[in-house]
Amino acid sequence: MRQAGRYLPEYRDIRSKAGDFLDFCYSPKLAAEATLQPIRRFDFDAAILFSDILVIPDALGQRVQFEPNEGPRLEPIKTIADIRNLGSLSSSRLTSIYETIDRVRPDLPASTTFLGFCGAPWTLASYMIAGRGTADQAPARLLAYREPETFQTLIDLLVVASIEYLIGQFRAGVDAVQIFDSWAGILPLTEFEKWSLKPISDIIIGVRKIIANAPIIVFPRAIGTKYLDFVQRTGANALGLDTTIDPIWVAEHFANDVVTQGHLDPLVLLAGGKAQTQAVDQLLNVYRERPHIFNLGHGILPETPIDHVTALVNQVRG
Repeated sequence: MRQAGRYLPEYRDIRSKAGDFLDFCYSPKLAAEATLQPIRRFDFDAAILFSDILVIPDALGQRVQFEPNEGPRLEPIKTIADIRNLGSLSSSRLTSIYETIDRVRPDLPASTTFLGFCGAPWTLASYMIAGRGTADQAPARLLAYREPETFQTLIDLLVVASIEYLIGQFRAGVDAVQIFDSWAGILPLTEFEKWSLKPISDIIIGVRKIIANAPIIVFPRAIGTKYLDFVQRTGANALGLDTTIDPIWVAEHFANDVVTQGHLDPLVLLAGGKAQTQAVDQLLNVYRERPHIFNLGHGILPETPIDHVTALVNQVRG
């Protein structure tokens, strides 16, 4: 689940040599190696492209950098002029990511699914406007309330860019893609419909106009009961679930043909032992008769012991 190799010593080794994080993402040789490392060690059923959601703002011309131990920093967008100063996607920036896909594809086992991804427009916009991650996404929410037309212009730009980017990933060789809306849960209902659900739906429609029947997973994090009909309303093939949703509630309320993914707590995997075994068993028991992709409910923690991951894989496959 995102940066899936960052708990591995072999990942830390190449990370130490890569320099700036964006340079790492744009280095096909290094990014391909990071993508393949978890597959070599654990033979997971799927590999996820090593990259970052902020390559889209970067490719649109917004200044993006990653500060060590602090995370991403962007030149904040404050006005409609700032949005209009953004260009179309830079093919030179994204070509290196497509080259990473091209490098990885021949080295994956035939049975291993290759997943690409992008950030959803609302989550990208929240970073682009604030210039960093914030606890309540207030800068983006305030702009959306005060200047809805300005905010809509940014969302529309990101929808178009996301469609182009995901199509490029499919053409380069991924089997399926995921759309991450990490901050969807912060939005009230009306704003959620307008800024999260509709843009994701528009992306899926746009991708499938070019890539017919493209398999797409959506992960609108922490939206509670709004998960219920998200798949039907967006046209997605599967729904990623976070750690807060009750699996028993999912089993009772979701139609049997809804494919789900997740939602083991990453802290349980860090803790290991009896807590991990029991939590994995609960999910296996709830989803045993349903279509479910076993996964975490958010990104794996860098300090996660490797033997805990091995135990999880063996338990699920057993």
